[in-house]
Amino acid sequence: MKVAAIVPAAGIGRRLKSKIEKPYIRLDGVPILAHTLLVLSRYKRIDEIIVAVRKGMLDTVKKDIINRFNIRDTRLVTGGKERFNSVYNALREVSDDIDYIIIHDANRPFITDTLIDALLRLARQFGASLPAVPVRYTIKYVSKDRFVKKTPDRTRYWEAQTPQVFRKEFIMRAYNLAMRKNILATDDATLVEKIGIRPKILMGSYRNIKITTREDLELAKVLVKDKEWI
Repeated sequence: MKVAAIVPAAGIGRRLKSKIEKPYIRLDGVPILAHTLLVLSRYKRIDEIIVAVRKGMLDTVKKDIINRFNIRDTRLVTGGKERFNSVYNALREVSDDIDYIIIHDANRPFITDTLIDALLRLARQFGASLPAVPVRYTIKYVSKDRFVKKTPDRTRYWEAQTPQVFRKEFIMRAYNLAMRKNILATDDATLVEKIGIRPKILMGSYRNIKITTREDLELAKVLVKDKEWI
């Protein structure tokens, strides 16, 4: 079984309101993207890593992250306007002999080998897998003018996370279909669902945060110093 990891890292991160682009903000002196790639690089069952970065950042990422932190077996591609486009560009560079593809958000640095192992086992059995956590708070479905229309049962709702793992043929078919029909999605599992595959959920961790807002960044500064998550 050969495995590739794709990391879309071309986002600017407007919600973070930082002058530094989100993947390059430092946590404990190390760029967020480097934290994420170090975990993937140290995981021995990953055969290649493909990172999609913003146009104009290829040389900087190669020098300041890939080379400086000795990230192994990594190739860089130019990302697109949206996350979807970045992943698609990376998928086109995956080696022919790859069997499974891991797609992971650049700004989720708090992942573990144990998590990746479990997801790969599930993907081999079911074709697709992803970590998720139960929604902890009451959910309101609201109208455009912000009146409550209904309150769904939150016990049936889970918050999707990454890494998400797919049999290569499934994720390729899903993205090719999405390109033809102009289907956009906020996560890759949604696209696989469009071709009739039902991804298997693995209980994730509330520590597996995606650093999107200033509040997320402050929490990440605490988590990065807590070595128990490794």
